[in-house]
Amino acid sequence: MSSDSVLDVAVALVWRDGCLLITRRKADAYLGGLWEFPGGKLLPGESPPAGAEREVLEEVGVGVRATRTRPPIVHHYPDRTVRLHPVDCTYLGGGPRALEVAEWAWVQPRDLSRYPFPPADIGLLEELQAEAP
Repeated sequence: MSSDSVLDVAVALVWRDGCLLITRRKADAYLGGLWEFPGGKLLPGESPPAGAEREVLEEVGVGVRATRTRPPIVHHYPDRTVRLHPVDCTYLGGGPRALEVAEWAWVQPRDLSRYPFPPADIGLLEELQAEAP
């Protein structure tokens, strides 16, 4: 991947009873071992809400409905640039199961800082914690 290309990534903020679903990357993945919100690369022509719904089902077997998109977040890593598309989602059912992730957890927004997340997620984590009651 060239350094001037941008990777568009859907980020699913799956809400259930005031908690958010987070997943841990497999050790052999890029930024392995860190926690994140379910999500992944958008397919060509795919919208962030559709990508968020698809990725949650693929990664943890959970059905969700996208309800709101948040402004994109651009972050520059040394070897790539990512544009995260956060999408608030309502939990519909199923799983969670660790299908394409190492593990998962339901976490209250105020407790997110206890988990190591990739640098690209830091602003989003702060936003979610500020919104928490």
